[in-house]
Amino acid sequence: MRILVVEDDAGIASGLTASLRQAGYAVDACGTLAAAWASLCVEPFDAVLLDLGLPDGDGLDLLARLRGLGQRSAGGTSMPHKDMPVLIMTARDGVNDCITGLDGGADDYIVKPFDANELLARLRAMLRRAAGRSKPVIEHGHLVLDPATRSVELAGQPVSLGGREFALLLTLLQARPQVLSKSRLESALYGFGEALESNAIEVHVHHLRRKLGESLIKTVRGVGYFIPRDDATPPVPART
Repeated sequence: MRILVVEDDAGIASGLTASLRQAGYAVDACGTLAAAWASLCVEPFDAVLLDLGLPDGDGLDLLARLRGLGQRSAGGTSMPHKDMPVLIMTARDGVNDCITGLDGGADDYIVKPFDANELLARLRAMLRRAAGRSKPVIEHGHLVLDPATRSVELAGQPVSLGGREFALLLTLLQARPQVLSKSRLESALYGFGEALESNAIEVHVHHLRRKLGESLIKTVRGVGYFIPRDDATPPVPART
């Protein structure tokens, strides 16, 4: 999953980026409202971590613009990522500041300084709500994925996945049964400037099928990949 960090303090942005990447997220960071808006207009993100005091304005202005407030973007098209989860992270610790942020469209609010593990837990909860889930784990037939522990079990047995394999599986499970294009999956797994081989997605899909069963991930030739609904429960693959 891909996260946009909007933070003008280089030290905080660097630390957040490292923590998020270690947790398996693809991350892009920017330090101004203008750069954040430009990124949101051209790339798909799953959530935004938003500072308020930015060099070219208040983060609340970006939040209002993001939510649209009934307006349209230039050219009459819909606002990008209008319903995307936003977590405000700021030094403004007053109750009224928190109320203003939440009433302005934020999904959560955390005050600096904060513990990175708390922020990651809040991010997971926010993404879970956005996906319409109440359980902390994702179940699909014999498969159980836990985003918090980054663990996967198949028929009660642990399965070892690489970081990008886990991210790809999580992305497909959360989108099921929607077909996701190769470019959408690349955007979910890789941030700006990260090395990306032309066949990276195909390689990750191949590894997941080998570890979890050939029937789990379906291919729509020329379109992309998807995981069917739970009622099409994949069989437990034979172990060698």
